[in-house]
Amino acid sequence: MLGIVTRLIGGASVLVLAAAGTSHAGSSSGHAPVRIDARSYPPVRTIDERFQSYQIGFSHLTGGETWKSYDQLEKDKASQKTGAARDFSAVREARAPTDLTSEKFRRLTSALAPLYIRYSGTTANSVYFHDSDSPAPEQAPEGFTVVLSRPAWKGAVDFAEAVDAKIVTSFANSPGVRDGAHAWTPLMAKPWLDYTRSIGGEIYAAELFNEPNAPEPPRILKGHTPEEFARDYAAFSRFMKQAAPDVKLAGPGTATLGIPGVGSISTSSAQYFAANPMPKVDIVSYHFYPALAQRCAPPTSPQGVSADQALSEDWLSRPDAELQRHKELRDRYAPGAPIWLTETGGAACGGLTWQPTFLDVFRYVDFHARMAKQGLDAAFTHALISGSNGIIDEKTLDPNASYWAAVLWRRLMGTQVLDAGEQQEGLHLYAHCMRGVNGGVSLIALNLKQQSRTLATPVGAEVYALTSPELQSRTVLLNGKPLALTADDQLPSLEPRRGKSRSVTLAPLSVNFVAMPKAANPSCAAH
Repeated sequence: MLGIVTRLIGGASVLVLAAAGTSHAGSSSGHAPVRIDARSYPPVRTIDERFQSYQIGFSHLTGGETWKSYDQLEKDKASQKTGAARDFSAVREARAPTDLTSEKFRRLTSALAPLYIRYSGTTANSVYFHDSDSPAPEQAPEGFTVVLSRPAWKGAVDFAEAVDAKIVTSFANSPGVRDGAHAWTPLMAKPWLDYTRSIGGEIYAAELFNEPNAPEPPRILKGHTPEEFARDYAAFSRFMKQAAPDVKLAGPGTATLGIPGVGSISTSSAQYFAANPMPKVDIVSYHFYPALAQRCAPPTSPQGVSADQALSEDWLSRPDAELQRHKELRDRYAPGAPIWLTETGGAACGGLTWQPTFLDVFRYVDFHARMAKQGLDAAFTHALISGSNGIIDEKTLDPNASYWAAVLWRRLMGTQVLDAGEQQEGLHLYAHCMRGVNGGVSLIALNLKQQSRTLATPVGAEVYALTSPELQSRTVLLNGKPLALTADDQLPSLEPRRGKSRSVTLAPLSVNFVAMPKAANPSCAAH
């Protein structure tokens, strides 16, 4: 989301939030046990089987710019190399393409399958596809900034197949694919689609390009007006109907922020839908970030967020309003279409300093659960491995803290969403039919307070309690035991704490998955 930052930060300097440990000490709250009526929770809606999905940015395929690590930013600051961040030169660095053949990476991703993988992002907007088996040029032709080779794209297709992922993508939009009237043409899209088909690959869904309302210097200096977008989308739709009629078309893919007082970046999704000719989409898509990361805005500024806000109701609820706006747009312009959030994360500008730690597990789990209940059909976290937003560390390919919660979501949370009642301050409860268990119910219980809480369940439960020695630690404990890959990079056994009693104690500041396979909920009989 380069364009977002251009508009909001101006010449703001880069600040890095110091990691402050938070004690987990706490005592019983004195609250009465919360009754869990898992047997009678009514159904709310059904989500996509691949609801929990991820982005792998095009820069992982082509090489190119990425967000600097916070460690490197600290070194640059010490050596007087930071400068202004207006053009991002101070906060971005070169990256080599990622090895998608890594068995470790494939194994970790497969544990989250089935899923969608979105190959897109800023880099995709100006990619030149080298449609030849000859060596790719080192420099992109005029009108493009990066080169995608056949082997690199085949590697992406092979990776998706290996991890049971369907591909979602977007197309080049830079001056290199535009005609004399500055209209979009399929100059890159056609050979790329033809090659994908020739190697047995398949694209499930596509947006025209990444974030039409967000300027991306130097690729897109001014963004695209609704009128320009409507013209280009009409051409895109005509082309796709002939070249790839089975690919679902998503849009408008606009960038939005959850910062109080700041909505869309320049123009809103509503303006793009209202343009003539009206874009006709199979999937309503948009992007959302609740704040700017410390690379681009001080955590104490209105655009940033500090660690002491991470468990607040305001922070956790920031995605709500944007989803409601897109539900209204869907009902008006594309009735019945699913809604996909095709790019999201803890913060734009590559993620927050504390995002790889346990502190962000609360947001990650709460976000997925509340969005599933409120009407979202698929959520694409930015990213699988990129920057601080990634749930897998980009350099080591070791799990970040949220990865363990993602695996538990995949194993326990089915597609049928149930109504677990209204949220309480400091205790968020969400329920789904249990994955693969007839009549079973899986409950998510987030204890956001320093005191323990008690749940009264109708049957004995299997509890997966996630805690950490310190909130800003990457160490995650499952029922008190540290989670880590084995010596040969296999996932450990994720065993629950089983109890015959009908009482579950939630530790202070904990994320809990509570499985009740014998709940006998009639709404889950077919799930």
